[in-house]
Amino acid sequence: MRLCVFTEPQEGASYDDLRKVAQRAEECGFDGFFRSDHFLSMDTEGLPGPTEAWLTLAALSVQTSRIRLGTLVSSATFRLPGPLAVAVAQADQMSGGRIELGLGAGWFGAEHTAYGIPFPPVGERFDRLEEQLEIITGLWRTPVGERFTFQGDHYQLSDSPALPKPAQTPGPPVIIGGAGPKRTPALAARYADEFNVPFRTVEETHTVYERVREACATQGRATPIVLSAAHTVACGRTPAEAKARNERIGGRAHVTGTPAEVVDQIGRYAELGASRFFLQFLDLSDLDHLDVFASEVAPQLP
Repeated sequence: MRLCVFTEPQEGASYDDLRKVAQRAEECGFDGFFRSDHFLSMDTEGLPGPTEAWLTLAALSVQTSRIRLGTLVSSATFRLPGPLAVAVAQADQMSGGRIELGLGAGWFGAEHTAYGIPFPPVGERFDRLEEQLEIITGLWRTPVGERFTFQGDHYQLSDSPALPKPAQTPGPPVIIGGAGPKRTPALAARYADEFNVPFRTVEETHTVYERVREACATQGRATPIVLSAAHTVACGRTPAEAKARNERIGGRAHVTGTPAEVVDQIGRYAELGASRFFLQFLDLSDLDHLDVFASEVAPQLP
C-alpha cells in the first residue's frame, strides 16, 4: 500500500505551510503529496486565504525532488482545458515527471459565486468534464509535429500544435474519483489511470469499486485501473495521543487510533483492491503526525 499525504489548504494554510508539509512528507518516504483545489473554506475562516493549486504544485516541483505531486481533485469548472493541459505539462517538466492530474466535475457552488466562476447544472458540468478529459489527454498524446482538433458542445480547438509535452509519456496519470453510479465509472474506465473513493465506508467503497470494474470490462479496457481511497486521519502512538489529535480537528477523522488500529482500518481497503491510500491531514502544523505514519504505520502495511 502506497501512502500519500492529502491536504485541504483552503481551510487555512499558506504556501509556506504546504511547502513544509510536502518536504517533510518527502523526507518521511511518502509516495505523494496531494492538495485539494478549492477557493473557499467549508469549515473555518480559511485564513490567510486560498492558494492556487497549480501554482502551488509548480513551485513544489522545484522544491522537492522525489515525491509525486497532484490535485485531488481540480474542478473542470475552474479552467479551460487547453490552458490547463499546458500548465500541467509544464509542471510535469519542472518536476521531472512527478505530476498527477485529478479532475472532477466540481460541486461547491459557493466558491464559484464568491470568485465569479460560472457554475452550470450538474449535467452540463459532467458534459464539460468529459470534453476536458478528451481534450487534455488528446493534446498530450498528439505526436510532436502533428495537430489536434476537437469540436465539442462546450469546447472547440482548431489546428492546435498540442504543445508543450509533459515529461511523462503519454502524459501525467489522470485520477477520477467520487461515488457516482453511472457517468463517473464510465469516464474513469475511458480516461483515468486511477479511481479514488473519498470518505466512504468499506462497504460503500466496495460497491463503487465494483461499478468501476464493471465499466472497465464493458469498455474492454486492457490496462488495469489503480484503485485508491482517501480518509481524514488522526493517529497517535498511544490512544490518548490519537484522541487528542482527533479532538484538535473537531473529531472529523474517519481513520483513527493507534498505529495497529490504523493499520487494520487501512488494511480493509487493501482487501478491496486499493493500492494507494490518501491520508487527509487537517492540522498542517502537526508535522509529527506524518512521522507517526511513516515510522509506525507504513512498515506494517502490506
